[in-house]
Amino acid sequence: MRANENVVRLLKELATLTEIDEQSRQAFRVRAYENAARAVETLGRDVSALSASQLADIKGIGRSTAAKIRQAVEQGTIDKLEELRAKHPAGKVALLKVPGLGPKGVALLESELGVVDLDGLRAALEDGSIADLPGMGEKTAHNLREAIDKLGLSSKEQRFPIAKAHRAAERLVDDLRGLDVVERAEYAGSLRRFRETIGDVDILVVSTDAAAVMDAFVSFDDVDSVLARGATKSSVVTRDGLQVDLRVVAADEWGCALVYFTGSKAHNIRLRQRALDRHLTLNEYELAPTEGSRRKRPIRCKREEDVYTALDLPWIAPELREDTGEIEAAEAGRLPDLLAVEDLKGDLHDHSDWSGDGTQPMTDMIEGALARGLEYLAFTDHAEDLSINGVSKAGMKQQRGELRTLQEHHPDIRLLHGVELNIDADGSVDYDPGFVQTFDWCVASVHSHFRRPVAEQTRRVIAAMRNPAINVIGHLTGRRIGSRPGIDLDIDAVLDAAVETGTALEINCNLARLDAPVEVIREGMARGVTFVISTDAHAVVELDNHRHGVRQARRAGLGPDLVANTWPVDRFLDWAAAVRAGK
Repeated sequence: MRANENVVRLLKELATLTEIDEQSRQAFRVRAYENAARAVETLGRDVSALSASQLADIKGIGRSTAAKIRQAVEQGTIDKLEELRAKHPAGKVALLKVPGLGPKGVALLESELGVVDLDGLRAALEDGSIADLPGMGEKTAHNLREAIDKLGLSSKEQRFPIAKAHRAAERLVDDLRGLDVVERAEYAGSLRRFRETIGDVDILVVSTDAAAVMDAFVSFDDVDSVLARGATKSSVVTRDGLQVDLRVVAADEWGCALVYFTGSKAHNIRLRQRALDRHLTLNEYELAPTEGSRRKRPIRCKREEDVYTALDLPWIAPELREDTGEIEAAEAGRLPDLLAVEDLKGDLHDHSDWSGDGTQPMTDMIEGALARGLEYLAFTDHAEDLSINGVSKAGMKQQRGELRTLQEHHPDIRLLHGVELNIDADGSVDYDPGFVQTFDWCVASVHSHFRRPVAEQTRRVIAAMRNPAINVIGHLTGRRIGSRPGIDLDIDAVLDAAVETGTALEINCNLARLDAPVEVIREGMARGVTFVISTDAHAVVELDNHRHGVRQARRAGLGPDLVANTWPVDRFLDWAAAVRAGK
């Protein structure tokens, strides 16, 4: 629902600007806007059809915020947001991406050094002036430099986290597909290859009326400014600051265009060389014969498969097109049997409204899982040591009773009472050991102490793996792509411990996480580590995030054999019990 998406985007921006304005992440208004954005994001109804009083009745939305939502629906913006935009420019907002800075630090940099963007921050770090600020010092300056490097913010090329680029691209593609003159529309480029950060987005369209497509594209609500407008190509900047290039091609050019604009540069060079070896040239429109070729006419390809067939290769999945051995594997008939969404039979990391950050009751989550064809579902609400969102021991016992009753009413799905435990600095977890053992399924995750040295972080994670109750380590590094680097780990030691203990590693489907990273998955595959792909859903709509986790697995070349939640429920339960018994 487009209205909901627009409201969520405005509320999130309002929360960020309010955080800067009030110099606190925990300010009441910041939390209110964040909660309201979350409520609208998981609403399941068209927000534009609800009155202010109806909105105020929804959990997480107060009366004042409800009025702002109605203004956003009716006017496309919010007065308070426009006021804060004028006061705090985009460059200052970007400073909040740097871990360790925070809203007070942003205010201090502006008042003392006149720093209002990343370029200014980098210059102040280079000349040493930040270390001289009150409350900063050389250690803080060192941490800021390190964070900038880890997040890739030191690069002059602006890159966007996949979550932001994906949302914008999907909205635009949906709008294009809604045009009568458009036959096909897809995004391509690094986003289609599912890279973690995106420079810009390429979109391809098949249409016989390019002018009409361009007229519509440059006027879409998501478009902030038009960089160029041509007969078959236009470039725009979205309201999120993302550059999007649109190209219109003919139906029989689609295959070549999609291959050309999807593959990495290195992958495409390899394909062009294969074409030359076969007396052809590959470009974005066709495979044309070279001089001296027996072929007299170009090959026009309606499908990507036609391109690869002409080059004596099977089709290569977009996620693999990085020139990391996929062409050799294709040539030898050794492409991996990649995971598909349809392979998943269960979801093993899900939250309900028992957690402070869950938004919907267990009944809704169960119905959502059934609608998606799942055979088993684990509720893993936060444990008690997560102070804001955790559930007490008594609360967990009560939830377990309710879940057993729900199981009687839903015989077509196996319901597991699980928990997401917090891995403390020493590797210990919530509750007493005896109580932890009573859960059907235990996820253990890092939620704190992100700046410990690599040896300490490695010890804490391995200690959790050796805990007899733990089935899986959730979002291994704790990273937030584009905003928080993951903890530093000795990955070899962690993977060795996973094999030793049988503990699985989670591939978290949240686009902001995609954790474990691809490199870790590849190394784990080589050692025979077991994985689970979990949505970490906090609402029914987020159960659809499994598609993102599957694509992360595909980038690594992971097939279904090593993914525990592709197994039938009996096999899965036997494995889970065996892991605990073997520790």
